[in-house]
Amino acid sequence: MNAVEIEEAISALAEQPFDPEEFPFAFLQAFGNKETTIKRLRKGESNKSDLGGVLQTNNIHIAVAAPSEVTKTLAALKASPATASSAAASRPRASSRSTTNGCGASTASRSPTT
Repeated sequence: MNAVEIEEAISALAEQPFDPEEFPFAFLQAFGNKETTIKRLRKGESNKSDLGGVLQTNNIHIAVAAPSEVTKTLAALKASPATASSAAASRPRASSRSTTNGCGASTASRSPTT
């Protein structure tokens, strides 16, 4: 996917109601991950998260958190042995996204693209 396609997919995701169960997978799809990859992560076949989130090896570790817990969840992602061993720890990022009732946030640790 090119930058414009990714931006369009992320913008479309931002317009949808926040679903904490679905958000990590929709986020990964917005960045061009194949449906097969998403299915494997959903089933747990390739999801190595030790925090109840989604860890795509060599790419990103995502965990959904309440807005008041974003800093704590980001710290947990950074300190996670699974993040460190999967090479997803090189460039941490945090973002929060509120639903219409003000709850829901995501925190992610993403490795650099080469």
